[in-house]
Amino acid sequence: MPNSSNMPILFFLLPTATLLFVAYAFHRRKPKQTNLVLYVHDYFSGDDASAVTVAGKLGAASNILQFGTVAVVDDVVTERPEVDSKVIGRAQGLYINSALDGMALYMVFSVTLTEGQFKGSTLEIQGADPFKLKEREFGVVSGTGFFRFAKGYGIMETQHLDVATLRAIIKLNLTIRHE
Repeated sequence: MPNSSNMPILFFLLPTATLLFVAYAFHRRKPKQTNLVLYVHDYFSGDDASAVTVAGKLGAASNILQFGTVAVVDDVVTERPEVDSKVIGRAQGLYINSALDGMALYMVFSVTLTEGQFKGSTLEIQGADPFKLKEREFGVVSGTGFFRFAKGYGIMETQHLDVATLRAIIKLNLTIRHE
C-alpha cells in the first residue's frame, strides 16, 4: 500500500499522464494531401518576357544556358498549357545555371496563387532542373495560407520549348501534404 504522504502526488500524476497519452495518441491530425497541376509560362524574350538574366560570366548579357548565370523570374501560372488559359498565379524567384555543361538549373521560387480555391496561398519550390530530361522531380519545401506547413514534391515536364528564343511552358504536377 502506498505511503499516505505520496497519495496527492499519485492523484495528480496518474490523471496527467493519462491525459497526455490520450492527447498524443488519439488527437494527432493526419495531414491533408492536395494534388495540383499548374503551367508556368517562362519567357526570356519578347514583349511579354517574364525572366531576365542578372549576372553571369558576361554580366547581365549572359545566357541562362551558360554555367554561372543567374536569372530572376516572374512567370505567369495558368490552369492549362495554352497561352490564353486562365491565369491563376505567378511563379517568382531565381534560376541559377549550376552545371558546368550548362544543362541544369538550380531553381528556387514561390508560386503565389491569385485565383480559385487556393487564392492567397503560396508554395515554396526548390531543386534541380536538368531540363534535358523529359521529367524532373523537385521539392515543395513550405507554403502559406491553405498550404501552411506544406511539404511534398513535384514532377516538372516541359510542354513547349523554343531554344532559339528561350520561351517555354512547363507543367508542374504537385503532390503536397499540409495541415
